[in-house]
Amino acid sequence: MIARNRRRYGGYVVHAAVVLLALGVAGSSAFGSVAEAKLRPGQAMSIGDYTLRYRSLSQHQVSNATEIRAKLDVTRRGHDLGTLQAGKNAYTIEQQVSNEVGIRSDPLTGEDLFVIADQIDPNRTVYFRVFVKPLVNLIWIAGFVFVLGSLITLWPDAREQRRLVARASEVAVPATR
Repeated sequence: MIARNRRRYGGYVVHAAVVLLALGVAGSSAFGSVAEAKLRPGQAMSIGDYTLRYRSLSQHQVSNATEIRAKLDVTRRGHDLGTLQAGKNAYTIEQQVSNEVGIRSDPLTGEDLFVIADQIDPNRTVYFRVFVKPLVNLIWIAGFVFVLGSLITLWPDAREQRRLVARASEVAVPATR
C-alpha cells in the first residue's frame, strides 16, 4: 500500500509524528512535578513516587575545572533504582560555573527524573530542585517516526522515474545549438 503512493503515506506518518510530539510536550508540561529541598547528608526528600536520599558530596580536580557532585540514592515505591549525581563544574580560567544535571529515564513509564544541585553550601548542605516529567519518551519516539515518514516520502520510486522518462520522450524537445 505504501509503495503505491509514497508521498501520501509518508506524509501521514510525518503527521502522526507531529501528533506524538504534541502529546509528549503537553503531557510533560501538564503532568510534571517539581519539588525543592535543602538537604544535609543523610536527609531525604520525596516527589511523586520517588524518594531521593542525599548520600554524600565529593570534589575532584580535573584539568580545567573543579567538579563538585552530590550523590543521591533513588527509590520508587520502595524499590531501589540506583544513584544519581548532580552538581557543578567550576571553570577557573573562564571564571564560570555550570550545573551538571542528574537525569534518570525510565523507558517503561516514559518518565524522566531530573535533579539539579542548585546551591552547594560550605557546610555540605545542598539545595536541590527535582523535576518529574512524564511522557518525555513520546518526544523521542516522535523524532524517529518523523525520520521514518521522511524516508518513506523521499525514497525514489522507479515507476515515477519511468513515467517522467515517457513524458519527456512524448514531448518534442527542441535541439540546442
